[in-house]
Amino acid sequence: MSASDRVSWSKFFILFISIILLIPADHSHAQNYPNKPIKLVVPFPPGGPTDIVARPLAQMMGDSMKQSVIVENKGGAGGSVAADMVAKSPPDGYTIMVGSIGTFAINMGLYKNPRYDVMRDLEAITVAVSTPNVLITPPQFPANNLKEFIDYARKNPGKVSYGSSGSGSSDHLSAEMFKIQTQSFGVHIPYRGGAAAQTDIMAGNIEASFQNFGTVVPYIRAGKMKALAVTSKNRMPQLPQVPTMIESGLADFDVTSWQAFAAPKGTPKDIIAKLHADMAKGLRSPELTQRFNAQGFDIVANTPAEASAFFKQEIDRWTAVVKQSGATVD
Repeated sequence: MSASDRVSWSKFFILFISIILLIPADHSHAQNYPNKPIKLVVPFPPGGPTDIVARPLAQMMGDSMKQSVIVENKGGAGGSVAADMVAKSPPDGYTIMVGSIGTFAINMGLYKNPRYDVMRDLEAITVAVSTPNVLITPPQFPANNLKEFIDYARKNPGKVSYGSSGSGSSDHLSAEMFKIQTQSFGVHIPYRGGAAAQTDIMAGNIEASFQNFGTVVPYIRAGKMKALAVTSKNRMPQLPQVPTMIESGLADFDVTSWQAFAAPKGTPKDIIAKLHADMAKGLRSPELTQRFNAQGFDIVANTPAEASAFFKQEIDRWTAVVKQSGATVD
């Protein structure tokens, strides 16, 4: 063998050994993970749908991982403040977030500068649950069905105030779609989370709101709110007497809200896989499945790859809706 051949073989051997040495390193991150508490950031105040999903799952994950999962509520700018913070956190699996359709999709088209980019800055873990929205009013509101509500809104332009859990939330954009399809008008009042909007509905301080179905079922059953229509294709078994928007005359009105989990971009794939496995295990447990289903949430628990593709699909869809509606950040 010539000297040049020996040099070539030596280089090849060194490269081969380097690759072999790198392989176990790439799959070793999760071996001791987690060895300290995990922070789960919720980009809204306590009591809303994202918080309702986060807390029981955090408890179950903590029990499974033998490590605390600490929920931290950090509201502001439709979830942008928290998402930006998480995106800039170390990609080590110890800071993750659970967000809504607004955080992971609508904000990308609604805000001129949302301070983060979902597809560039975050790693999808899973879409946890989904639920439709429901149009609610105070019990004393004069309309008792969707047709009566539309007639009232048209006859009283600008006098119907509708609350949302914040600019860019699915309930905000549901209302914008509603105004387009019904050629009616209402005054948008954004709140810092769904719980605050729900409180003002029950107090009669605002006339209407599109709220996540899963969070308001108990209030509707108790007669503290009036439900006029749900935004799903089919009626919800938890409240079978409430018709859908579609059967009430709005043929293209189909909106499903959802909550999902993500980590900073660059988080090792084996840690993402471990987080996904524990989340999916918790979501599919009889305890959480029954609990969430009773509240009107459907379990999704898809894979990181499926969640990432879904994020992109929803970003494209809601960016188009924002452009058509002319919705802005109040």
